[in-house]
Amino acid sequence: MISRRLIALSLAALLLALIGGAAAQVFEAREFENPENARRYQVLISELRCLVCQNQNLADSNAPLAADLRQLTYDMIREGKNDAEIVDFMVARYGEFVLYRPPLKPTTAILWSGPFLLLAIGIWLLLRHLRRRASATAQASALSAEERARLARMLEAETSETDPGKRD
Repeated sequence: MISRRLIALSLAALLLALIGGAAAQVFEAREFENPENARRYQVLISELRCLVCQNQNLADSNAPLAADLRQLTYDMIREGKNDAEIVDFMVARYGEFVLYRPPLKPTTAILWSGPFLLLAIGIWLLLRHLRRRASATAQASALSAEERARLARMLEAETSETDPGKRD
């Protein structure tokens, strides 16, 4: 019979192998002429989005396209291109979606203002709902003259029934 300890150790080893394998796939050894180019490379691949993963930058993505784009970025740095030229090339080829922080332009204004607009609409809808609910509660609790008179008669009848000492 297999012991529980052996099963737990096997599962732990499998988990470590999977986690370690995922992390190792992203690491690619690159040689640069100087530390400044290595820093530029790291900054660029962290600011460019993986077009396959969409929620990851090139540095974190395991997708084959991300590996190709990292290689392209590396090659362009080795060719002596500056950061603006590399980013402009990527945008020209893949569109502004490749940028993690797109510039504020009329075409990207909804990306920048959208969350604030949705928040404002949500607050407006919440306030409108609360006001309508308060108004409906106030209207439901308001009694007409006839209802007040009937309530007074009911209270008077109940008071006279429960207080035997008070008789007319």
